[in-house]
This record gives sequence, C-alpha cells and structure tokens, in this order.
Amino acid sequence: MVILICIATFFSTLLGGLLALKFHSKLYLILGFSAGAVIGVAFFDLLPTSIELAAKAYGVREVTAMAGFGFVIYLLLDRLALHFNQHKINNIESASLRGKIAAFCLTLHSFLDGMAIGLAFHISLAIGCVVAIAVLVHDFADGINTTNVILKENGSRRNAFKWLITNAIAPLLGALSTLFYKLPAENLGLLLALISGFFLFIGASDFLPESRARHPKLITMFMTILGILTLYIVVRVAGI
Repeated sequence: MVILICIATFFSTLLGGLLALKFHSKLYLILGFSAGAVIGVAFFDLLPTSIELAAKAYGVREVTAMAGFGFVIYLLLDRLALHFNQHKINNIESASLRGKIAAFCLTLHSFLDGMAIGLAFHISLAIGCVVAIAVLVHDFADGINTTNVILKENGSRRNAFKWLITNAIAPLLGALSTLFYKLPAENLGLLLALISGFFLFIGASDFLPESRARHPKLITMFMTILGILTLYIVVRVAGI
C-alpha cells in the first residue's frame, strides 16, 4: 500500500511540474501562486505537524526556533550561491546554483514526505492513510514549485524536468527507507521545522519578490493569495 501511494505521489508531482513547463510564458502567475503555496505549506502543514511530532521531547519554542534556524541557514546558502553565480568559473552555462539549492530543498522535503508516510504506517493504518492523503494532495504544488525554481533562475527546461523527476521519485525513496529503520517522531518533527524555515525563505524572499518584479499587477497578488488559500483548504480537507 505504501508503494502504491508513493507511485500516486509521483504522478501528482509530475503533473504539477509539467503544467508549469507548459505555461512557462505565464511564469509570473505561476511564481505568484508558488509563493503562496510554499508559504502555505510552511504555515499550515510543516510547522503544525512538526510541533505535534516533537511535542514529547521539545516545546513550541524549540521547534519554532529550529524553523528560524532553517530560515537563517537558507539565507546564508542563498547569498553564497548568488556570489558564485556572479563569478561563474570559465563562464560555464548551467542552471543557477540558487535554483539548484532551492530545488534540492524542495526535493528533500518530498523525501521527508515519503518518510512520513512510511513511519505513519508503522504507527497504524488509519494514521498512515491520513498522512498519505495529505502528502498526495500537496505534491501537485511541489511539482510546480520545483520546476519554477529552476526556470526562474534561467535554467533550461531540460534541467527543470530532471529536477522534477528527482522530486517525484523522492517520496518513494523516503518511504522505502523506513523499511530499514524507525526514526523517532520528535526527530522527524525537528527536521520538518527546519524545512519549514527553508520554505518560508523561498516563498517570502524569493518567489514573492520575483513574481512582483516580473509583473507588478493585482493579478499577481491574487495568485499568491490563491496559493495560500489552496494549501489551507488542502490541509483542512486532508484533516491534518
């Protein structure tokens, strides 16, 4: 059942990414939606889940501090990547390092999603199904976001598709990894808090300003709000 669910997440992620590739000319709208979706995932999914998972060992202050730590780590990585992009060795043309770092973080999140599915089924069938539904319904947005972080940094469609496939496979690998170990829930909670800090930076400091710069119109703002509302509804419907 776990493998079947992860195969479903593969196609959900792939569909979202292919949609972003198809409508690349409207990237500013997709970026606006992605900004809201990434911020929504952090606030409505990752942070609450991390607090619940870590509750037995860590308080809310410790968990939110880990999210803040994640934000700072990503800030440092982003500025370092920007520095290297401005001084490319031998003028090698490739997707921006900033885009690759962001895509890696999104892929890491998808891997943790798969871990969450596998670990949840260790607890009970009911909890596993709830977590699986939650992951499945927001992986569509993950596909869009992963494609966008490469395209936004002037990466090729080929590179974007490679990262999309990597992100789509990540949940399956994460779920399969749980066949060999059991990660304590509180440790998984801290990892999710760290990732939420990454997502908050990507959404608020990267996607949001970029979408506004490309097309400073009200519709861009509405797309961001739509992204936030979509993830809120998805999380509420999934029951997490």
